[in-house]
Amino acid sequence: MECTNIQRRGDEFRMKRFFAITAAFLLASTVAAEPAGLFATKRPVTWGMIFALLFLMLGPIKLLGPFVALTKDCDGAFRFRLATRAFLFSIGAVTIAAGLGKRILDNFATPVLVLQIVAGLILFLVALQAVMQQYATSRPFERNEPPTLALAFSPLAFPTIVTPYGIAAVTILVTLAHTPEISLIVAGAVYFILFIDWLAMLAAHVIVRWLGPLLQLLGVVLGVIQVALGLQLMLNAVSGLIAQGAFTAGGN
Repeated sequence: MECTNIQRRGDEFRMKRFFAITAAFLLASTVAAEPAGLFATKRPVTWGMIFALLFLMLGPIKLLGPFVALTKDCDGAFRFRLATRAFLFSIGAVTIAAGLGKRILDNFATPVLVLQIVAGLILFLVALQAVMQQYATSRPFERNEPPTLALAFSPLAFPTIVTPYGIAAVTILVTLAHTPEISLIVAGAVYFILFIDWLAMLAAHVIVRWLGPLLQLLGVVLGVIQVALGLQLMLNAVSGLIAQGAFTAGGN
């Protein structure tokens, strides 16, 4: 399905709606950030910290550039259909992947700390690649074929929106949730972030046109944070395995 050039009516409204909803929820989560009791750590983990972690892994910052490149010169109707389909695919992908991951952990007794190491390693490698690309001389992404709605699943829904390390993070949170209420809160946070992604795709062209340099700088900063976060996840998991005696003769 080919897309045609039309005037971008309503883009300013979409962008204002996107920023209003995002700012309102981030403010509410920051004010209400209290210890969640989800993890037994020395430093209490708050719901605000959990939301920030999920937003960093599943949020729209990494999505804006690819979506704009894929839908260049497309009309608003096609972008809406593509964004909506990618949003629905993302909901299904993260739900199925998290459910399967939790069942595998339960059935095969896979330690959560091992999954945390895997998530940290993937996050570290992907974030490091993104940071190093800032110094590469390769040409930016160019679309060679007319876009179709098949792009909604790949590369938009997976792996751009629902990242592998994001799936691992959601699986860890759901596995460690000791009550159905906590599981529902985690699921609600994930689905709300995916909803923000949908709004970001609708206003992506306006956001990139007005805030392109700022987003590029923010992407570099978030990339460095993700590299550090990946290392921290791996180190914390290794420390936990050492404390459990996994690397000693008497460990399992």
